[in-house]
Amino acid sequence: MNETQDKKIRIGIIGLGFGGESALKGFRLLPNVEAVALAGLEEDRLTYLGDTFGIPATSRYRDYKDLLANEDLDAVSVAVPNALHAPIAIAALERGLHVLCEKPLARNSEEAEAMVQAATKANRVLQVVFNHRERNDVQTLKRYIDEGKLGNIYYAKAYWMRRRGIPGAGSWFVSKNMAGGGPLIDLGVHILDMALYLLEEPSILTVSASTYNELGTRGVGINLNSRKTGSEEHAYEVEDLATAFLRLSNGGTLLLETSWATHSSAQDDYGIILYGTEGGADIRVKNYNTENTLTIYTDVAGAPSEIHPHTRGGQFHNAVTEEFIERITSGNWSLYNGADGLRRARVIDACYASALQGREVVVEA
Repeated sequence: MNETQDKKIRIGIIGLGFGGESALKGFRLLPNVEAVALAGLEEDRLTYLGDTFGIPATSRYRDYKDLLANEDLDAVSVAVPNALHAPIAIAALERGLHVLCEKPLARNSEEAEAMVQAATKANRVLQVVFNHRERNDVQTLKRYIDEGKLGNIYYAKAYWMRRRGIPGAGSWFVSKNMAGGGPLIDLGVHILDMALYLLEEPSILTVSASTYNELGTRGVGINLNSRKTGSEEHAYEVEDLATAFLRLSNGGTLLLETSWATHSSAQDDYGIILYGTEGGADIRVKNYNTENTLTIYTDVAGAPSEIHPHTRGGQFHNAVTEEFIERITSGNWSLYNGADGLRRARVIDACYASALQGREVVVEA
């Protein structure tokens, strides 16, 4: 019997920003989970989150290595800059801990593959936080698709566009070394995940992509409300707009478009458009709105018709943390080694390679 079925699962949280706080909130809702340790560099946040979520002062650490040395752990949540995902997750897996990792899984597919290999070797769960697929509109549309109401989906478009959304001047997000890229790896991985989830995970054969850096380097499009973490000042080294055309193994195609900064009508808007043989669908989200964002297009008695399902909210991070715990308690750990995160990392890598080379490239299988 899997021992985690009979006792509380003890979690350590590494990272004090939005992802770390969201994980703490999600785990607090689960009766068989206890957050027992916390690590991060910002003293004020370490104190605030530790006090708010009842983490003992003796189990609050500035260095993640000290947290991993804590013997009273079964799993960790990793919510730190992208450059630290691989070293922290691999160290935790080698320590015998299950790992929940914020998106993207890593800066590139090489790091992501090392993480998956570590999870496989250790026989521990490695899961990526793909929280936007847990929106109510996405889940509702998934049911329509599973029921065959859209038929064969042959063309899809997914986008996340901002007008002024560069996450903090000088933050780690704009460093190629720290983040791995700009909006393509930051926002694009979310819409790529939502699209592939809805399309039932087709393989991606080739990509043709372009990236642009026209505004960020001039200081245009900075989100002045972004909370910068850390004291380092990074030069703007990543794209501010990316677009990609993906050929799928099922004969379909997927178009991705994502930006942090554009002279456009966009605010902070994302969505997915699907064209199928029996119907189509359109999710349009403005500024994270969750209410009545889905439209289904079909024919009724030969006449064009629209269906507007009532959608509202979603479980987001709470659904992810619950699924993570369910996977741990299932005991079938070898089934959840982060392979979906690796597949998305390979696509993102191929997009950047295509943009750099100016040609269509094959996605690593």
